[in-house]
Amino acid sequence: MNKLLTASVFALAVTLSSGAMASGFQGPQARGGFQGPGLDTSTVAQALEMRDDTAVVLSGQIEKSLGHEKYMFKDATGTVIVEIDDDDWRGLNVTPKDTVIIRGEVDKEMLRDTEIDVDSIELKK
Repeated sequence: MNKLLTASVFALAVTLSSGAMASGFQGPQARGGFQGPGLDTSTVAQALEMRDDTAVVLSGQIEKSLGHEKYMFKDATGTVIVEIDDDDWRGLNVTPKDTVIIRGEVDKEMLRDTEIDVDSIELKK
């Protein structure tokens, strides 16, 4: 009787676990969020005039690495230092020839040049 009870409990557990494994969403998961217009693209010259912590979108090229997650970014109106945390790259490889779109915030502090703290970066399509 004990063996029959043990076998029954085991069979029930296997059935329940395989059913649980088969349930749920099967396929690619989409990221949710707002789908619609956002910030307009600004120029470097405009960004340099913005207030601290203002959200900004820039389109241009990264000219070179300055070390420690800082890069020189340029567009037709000028250059600005951007700070891109290592994890914000998300596997993206960029050369100075690539045009990128960066989204971030203006970072102004006393006794230091204005920088852009980048939240995301993508290749321009």
